[in-house]
Amino acid sequence: MTSPILDRLSDVQRSSVIAIGRIEDYETGARLFDEGGDADRCWLVISGHIVVDAHLGARGSVPLQSVGPGEPLGWSWLIPPYRWHFGAETAAPTRALVLDAERLRALIESDDALGFHFSRALLEALATRLQATRLRLLDLYRNPA
Repeated sequence: MTSPILDRLSDVQRSSVIAIGRIEDYETGARLFDEGGDADRCWLVISGHIVVDAHLGARGSVPLQSVGPGEPLGWSWLIPPYRWHFGAETAAPTRALVLDAERLRALIESDDALGFHFSRALLEALATRLQATRLRLLDLYRNPA
């Protein structure tokens, strides 16, 4: 499995992370989590695609981002109060390494280098997603004249 997060880790660190996870397969349309729910895990996508969405009342859920192979899904598990800020649903059959948040937090808190590399990779993914959102908003609100 390749992932920007796992690729930065030593063999021992990578093995430690993988050891606390499990591989799960999801059908298209599987709901992984909803806004406000307990952020008790994260995913490293192996194959497939997951759509991150926001619930807008009567409008329902609006897609915001797509997460694909090699990418992490979820960072709300890292910051108290550990509640999801968005929702997520598979857009295709998906396979992912699912990591238990409590065990992962304990692992990254016990190994400063692991915590640094894991957190940095999550921040890079977040920055990339924020930039993509910014570009979509600029396109949406640009002046056609």
